[in-house]
Amino acid sequence: MQGRMKQHQLTANEIAELLSSEQVGRLATLDPDGTPYVVPVHFVYHGGKIYIHGLIKGQKIANILATPHVCFEVDRMYGLVMAEEPCDVNTAYRSVVIKGEARLVEDTRRKIEVLGLVVAKYAPALSGREFPARMLGATSVIEIDVLECTGKYFKG
Repeated sequence: MQGRMKQHQLTANEIAELLSSEQVGRLATLDPDGTPYVVPVHFVYHGGKIYIHGLIKGQKIANILATPHVCFEVDRMYGLVMAEEPCDVNTAYRSVVIKGEARLVEDTRRKIEVLGLVVAKYAPALSGREFPARMLGATSVIEIDVLECTGKYFKG
């Protein structure tokens, strides 16, 4: 464990708050040659899992189908903590890093439920509307089972 992690760990409630409130996370997958691929994504945190929506085809989907091991990161930067020496300047922040296994949600009812959560988070005025069948067919939902989760902070 990193030295700062020992003293500046987020509680489970603080981790849940950050995962519930942040708008953008970063999903890391592995390309077929083993190269990491990181992409910013909209997401929801629900039932202890991360859900991401997107097109049914693309690099992140291909990578997940080939290798389900993923990493997911969310952070909130509050500002810089100034100091007298350049190397002593720091950042006030909170962050969460999750290691997990990803899969595509195949069940249509579950997919609709998760997409409803996405709409409620990002476009609440549109909540409760029916999803067109064409849109459902073109949209994937990724579910990430959390295998390991760490959260840390620094206030300064």
